[in-house]
Amino acid sequence: MKLLIVESPSKAKTIEKYLDGAYTVRASVGHIRDLPKSNKDALDIPAGFVPRYEISKGKEKVVSELKSLSQKATEIMLATDPDREGEAISWHLKELLDEDKKIKAPIKRVTFNEITKEAVKEALKNPRDIDLDLVKAQEARRVLDRLVGYDLSGIIWKKVRYGLSAGRVQSPALRIIMEREREIRAFIPEQYWTLEGLWETNKKDKLILSCVDEPRDEKQVNKILELGTKEKWFVKDLKTSEQKRQPRAPFTTSTLQQTASTRLGFSPSRTMQIAQKLYEQGFITYMRTDSTNLSLVAQNQILALIEKKYGKEYVESHIYKAKSKNVQEAHEAIRPTHVEQINAGANEEQNKLYKLIWERVVSSQMSDAKLLKTKITANIKGDSIPDFTANGSRVLFPGWLACETGARGEDVELPEVTIGEELKLLELNSTEKATEPPNRYTEAGLVKELESRDIGRPSTYASIMKTIEDRGYVRKEGKTLFPTDTGDVVSSFLENNFGEYISDTFTAEMEDKLDDISNGKREYTKTLSDFYIPFQKDVKEKDKLAKATNMGEAPSDMLCPKCGGNMIVKLSRGGKFYSCANYPDCDGAKTIDGIELEGPKETGEMCPTCGEKKGKSGGGKLVIRVRRDGTGTFISCSRYPKCKFIKQDEEEVKRKMTDITCPTCQKGKMMERKGRFGIFYSCSDYPACKNAIKAKPTGNICDMCQSLMMEGTKTIPERCSNKMCKNHNPHKLGENIKNNKNI
Repeated sequence: MKLLIVESPSKAKTIEKYLDGAYTVRASVGHIRDLPKSNKDALDIPAGFVPRYEISKGKEKVVSELKSLSQKATEIMLATDPDREGEAISWHLKELLDEDKKIKAPIKRVTFNEITKEAVKEALKNPRDIDLDLVKAQEARRVLDRLVGYDLSGIIWKKVRYGLSAGRVQSPALRIIMEREREIRAFIPEQYWTLEGLWETNKKDKLILSCVDEPRDEKQVNKILELGTKEKWFVKDLKTSEQKRQPRAPFTTSTLQQTASTRLGFSPSRTMQIAQKLYEQGFITYMRTDSTNLSLVAQNQILALIEKKYGKEYVESHIYKAKSKNVQEAHEAIRPTHVEQINAGANEEQNKLYKLIWERVVSSQMSDAKLLKTKITANIKGDSIPDFTANGSRVLFPGWLACETGARGEDVELPEVTIGEELKLLELNSTEKATEPPNRYTEAGLVKELESRDIGRPSTYASIMKTIEDRGYVRKEGKTLFPTDTGDVVSSFLENNFGEYISDTFTAEMEDKLDDISNGKREYTKTLSDFYIPFQKDVKEKDKLAKATNMGEAPSDMLCPKCGGNMIVKLSRGGKFYSCANYPDCDGAKTIDGIELEGPKETGEMCPTCGEKKGKSGGGKLVIRVRRDGTGTFISCSRYPKCKFIKQDEEEVKRKMTDITCPTCQKGKMMERKGRFGIFYSCSDYPACKNAIKAKPTGNICDMCQSLMMEGTKTIPERCSNKMCKNHNPHKLGENIKNNKNI
């Protein structure tokens, strides 16, 4: 038996169809090993930043199955994705399989840029060893992110607020957003006027012209209006010129994310999820790439399609130079695997993204569009006021725009006029406006900015966006990214104290060094050591800093509601608020809107957990608190977070409790709870028992793994609560049985 291991179950399913039973194809389901959560256990720094990997939680069964199959195999091929992450997954698989002395088969690495029958079979003819330089580069990234993330996050916990985080690439991205926000705050609008009018030509056609100047002085505006309405107008100049619009390069990861955001409204992470599905189904080439190259075979197929579909005059081959200096030219741009297939995908989103990719790659090999540009300039006799102009554009030959119609724009036709022709003024108006600050970043705009500054790599852009949103550092309104109060404080703290480590220069240079490791030009241990020794010293020095929750003085008219003293702006989990400057002697507080905040009110009871033990002098008291989400109140210990006792509402507990016994501890009952991702069910004996499932338990036990069964969907009414159990997806059980029979 020959074994082929990939990382995705969908990819495994597609490839197995192509190989006609020659290989058993199984998936590792992503990474199988990672660093432990505890930083103390994760790295042996004195030994040379040696990572101590452990099998990822929940992957024990996957590893066991892969080892069992490998023991029977005569040949083992590792076919994970063709990038650093894929190379690292293959290396981890090999390391684990090599530990098993029962496995005798040789282990080799194969890569392919597209999941087609031809590409997969060709790759299997050319196996190779694992590229250890690529593995080291990925490992260096992972270790570096851990070192920066844990050390910076640790000091932010102490100096700003518990639970916040920083990162090697996410923090520079947040800084860029905050720099733009400060520009907007500092912006002082200026008054100006625009002038526009309507004229009639000799042929009775209407013509709209706009003033080339935007005066700041109202007197000048009045002068233009006065002279413009008195004097006669004529055509001062008429220019027509043919211009060419060149097609755009095929998509890289970042340009796909940007275009999908502006045209389809997809977030970068959503774009990558959809692209991943298209890749796994064999419809497009690998979607994490910074190359604009096309293989000669693919290019010839595209050129043949263009000639057949559009005509010979539309055919024009192009070679595009990548913008990134560290581009991996051996990779290809994102393109359809079979360009003759115009539509593909299992749903509407996949169809839209595939069509976008198809249009871009086909149009990239088409001839230039030819446009006729026209500019009419008019003025009064004597040219005593600024010129008024109109610009028109008309497509003479569509070229590549015939394919990528979304890039065409609308034609602007201007009436026919001649130089010196008199124009009849019908109306002339001015509009008062104010200059506007620069726009905040959209996700597409931020991806473009990160790429231009050489921060991050194609595979990281989507995760950067997701991280800064999930952390609550930015919020998205429509497509626009707004920094939150928390994001402002975190970024300001890092800029003031660790500016060097979140600067463009440092981040870009570190990316270059990591790329050098992958090319075998730089040594792993020295690179990390050169960074970490001075970094650790800086972190220790900053440990003496005062807490950074004070965000400045409140307005002079914002006085403490309790003592009448001055107030300062502070940061809480809910955002900014006003606190008495005399705190803790006075606990007066107001919302940022000026409404008084009342502190927790005592109920008159001692905390049953810590109050009884310590006595009335040192024990906690029960107090009524307002929920953070504003949905009501709850009763807890006044010594929180040292004591985490929360008094349960008996009626509420009764409503949420089920009669199903927890199968893990056999003591508690499964009850409804609400978390950050919505409703879930867990043991009532929490935190002593931490058993939890996603949906309401049905009371039945799974025949396959003895876990609780839970409610499913309309099409799958009941499923196993254990994600690793095959009965978690019972609709696939029939397919698996069928496939096993075929094997």
